[in-house]
Amino acid sequence: MASTTETESGDAPKIKRRGNIQFATLCFCLFLAGYNDGATGPLLPTIQRHYHVNFAIVSLLFVSNCVGFVIGALSNVFFTERFGFGKTIVLGAIGQTIGYSMMAPAPPFPVLAIGYVTNGFGIALQDAQANGFVASLQDNSAIKMNLLHAAYGFGALGSPLIATQFAPLRHWSFHFLTSLGLSLANLVALIAVFKLRTQDAILTQNGQPPAETSTSQQSTMRQMLGNKSVHLLAFFILVYVGIEVTVGGWIVTFIIDKRGGGPSSGYISTGFFGGLTAGRLVLHYATRLIPEHRTIFLYAVLAIALELTIWLVPSLIGNAVSVSLIGFLLGPMYPAVMNQTSNILPRWLLTGSIGWIAGFGQAGSALLPFMTGTLASKFGISSLQPLVVSAIVVLIFLWFLVSRRERRLD
Repeated sequence: MASTTETESGDAPKIKRRGNIQFATLCFCLFLAGYNDGATGPLLPTIQRHYHVNFAIVSLLFVSNCVGFVIGALSNVFFTERFGFGKTIVLGAIGQTIGYSMMAPAPPFPVLAIGYVTNGFGIALQDAQANGFVASLQDNSAIKMNLLHAAYGFGALGSPLIATQFAPLRHWSFHFLTSLGLSLANLVALIAVFKLRTQDAILTQNGQPPAETSTSQQSTMRQMLGNKSVHLLAFFILVYVGIEVTVGGWIVTFIIDKRGGGPSSGYISTGFFGGLTAGRLVLHYATRLIPEHRTIFLYAVLAIALELTIWLVPSLIGNAVSVSLIGFLLGPMYPAVMNQTSNILPRWLLTGSIGWIAGFGQAGSALLPFMTGTLASKFGISSLQPLVVSAIVVLIFLWFLVSRRERRLD
């Protein structure tokens, strides 16, 4: 085998370089997912004006994304068992590319919604596979998980800067052409680097032994869906991602409508995702002083305090600073949860379960923003802050339940 030959010959630098290239490719994959999520906020007011729709109708785009995410999450385990890592992640990249192709010409609203479904399906598959792959690494997987999601943050940071430039233009939807170009590059990179191979084949070539297998006669899907910890973690990520995308997406509308923000308010979304990225790069080191699972409680309580200042203090600058700090506190939560998952679940369920948790959780990026739009149609955009505060309280409760679960026995 290639891995045995390379290991026995002491060709460690070649193996390390190949592993780094593979990890960088997955980071670009998550960068594109962040680029997708970060564009929504600055474009929402423009989409409303272009299609002459209210908050509730434009929120159907989030529902469309949600449908795609759920389909992707449900089908991920089947595709992985049938086709393996390499083919499944490429299938996701193809779906994302098709979605952007449909969205770029600003088609009729129903077609735009279908594009969001296709895009959500593709992102869910890629997100699931990338998280599962990195969680299975034996070499610095915790640090790499933080870097992987920092790449998502960088994508979400850069996207509002570009989307804000397109938002006032007649051909605002050409923003999706930039997304299409990145998705094509992502598709080519995934095929070239992973060569459509399974995860075990890739890791074995890199000198890592195959993952242990279950002795149960039940299918992976049945074992996974029968594990209570998987469901708790999946719902935690669903609420977390919902908060992340709701704040990053709707805060621009809130600032314009309630704080008198101008056309440059889209940059506040950039500040949020900038804080998110910085938190994933910086606060990871706080776990050297505080156990990682306890930091989530601390960050959540501080985020609630900052949300209350946005809710109650009518200051444009103060709100903008608070939004960035909330991003900073929320940032490390997602990779911390993925790291803790490996302490709770058995090894043979780890890859499939993390894929399900990540894919199902992506539905939150559609569910909570849609709830926000529905509430805003009835009560106004001021309902954003009470909803976010309530969601963070739910997050704390879910994490309390997760932290009570017994650690894995190998």
